[in-house]
Amino acid sequence: MMLLSPNMNLDGLFTMIILIMFGPAILLAIIGTFVFKKNKKAAKVLFILAVVYLIISLGICGALIAGF
Repeated sequence: MMLLSPNMNLDGLFTMIILIMFGPAILLAIIGTFVFKKNKKAAKVLFILAVVYLIISLGICGALIAGF
């Protein structure tokens, strides 16, 4: 039995990888916008974490999608 057949549907796996790449970064950015009014320093930290997570996840998950 082949592990990857030619007619296999991998849409769910692709969607899951996209959610792992962008989901937490978007969530941190949204939380940062709500916290920005009360505590600007904490909001900046959340924005920086969102950008760092996005850069790292694009590197790792992007390599997985590209097939390296």
